[in-house]
Amino acid sequence: MASRLAPPLTLMTVHGHPDDETVNTGGVMARYAAEGLRVVCVVATLGEVGRIVAPALDTPANRAALGQLREAELRRAVEALEPGGGIQIELLGYRDSGMAGSPDNADPRSFWQADMHAAVNRLLEIIVREHPDVIVSPNRFGTDGHPDHVKAAAVAKAAFARTADPDFAWHPAKLYESVVSVGRRRERLRRLVTSGDLGTVAGAILRYVRAWRPRSELDRRRIARAQGPITTRVDVGAQLDRKNEAMRAHRSQIDPRSRPFALRPETRRTVSPTEDFSLCESRVPVSLPETDLFAGLRSRAQEAPVAA
Repeated sequence: MASRLAPPLTLMTVHGHPDDETVNTGGVMARYAAEGLRVVCVVATLGEVGRIVAPALDTPANRAALGQLREAELRRAVEALEPGGGIQIELLGYRDSGMAGSPDNADPRSFWQADMHAAVNRLLEIIVREHPDVIVSPNRFGTDGHPDHVKAAAVAKAAFARTADPDFAWHPAKLYESVVSVGRRRERLRRLVTSGDLGTVAGAILRYVRAWRPRSELDRRRIARAQGPITTRVDVGAQLDRKNEAMRAHRSQIDPRSRPFALRPETRRTVSPTEDFSLCESRVPVSLPETDLFAGLRSRAQEAPVAA
């Protein structure tokens, strides 16, 4: 009996649109890619019907080719997270669904209208090909209730369930969902108000607070009902600069004058040093709480016996 190094552990993250990958999981993707683990980023749509927030980019040509623009931004963001090319992008190939009740949401090409069985099969094809050990999806509220985020969560969870069949070609070990910390959002806002980090965004922040506080409270209750408890906090403090750079790559969606860029780097590391997750299912023994998405799996990256 001879031995060889087993393939590196693989993280798969599943998202609705470009920019979700960075906002929700950019830190863990950068961290694990830097460790030499494989990272596969699955994106369901290209955000074709979203709004362009950068005035310089809001042109008729860019609006007509918004999906192409956002795919290019996605690739630049992923390169910022891991300049060595350690993060692989997979596209499910659906159209952005727009907001609930909109004409785009009823478009038969949209992800929201996609046949669930067909969408799950598309993801399963990637799972069989890429052999993820850990899968991360949005929570069932989709983080913010967007139809594509909700559908991405449902498809990821249904695909993971299908892999439980003993005859299936690959069996991922763990399924997580991203957890939105409302408390951290409030703390970031408090730091903006009290720490002198407001700078030129002060007016925008105050307008945000006045305009969106009622919706934020409603979302807080929905998020609390939709997501599980935080079981896993992964330290991504060392990756926050890369995550910030990746967010800047999404110029058509994330205003560089907005809240994510207002706090000083040292304040961000104090307020949000981790990305947080809820373990939905594990096929290996675990001990909660965790500080690593691959807790219980690291031994699989050691030598694996093979026939001589």
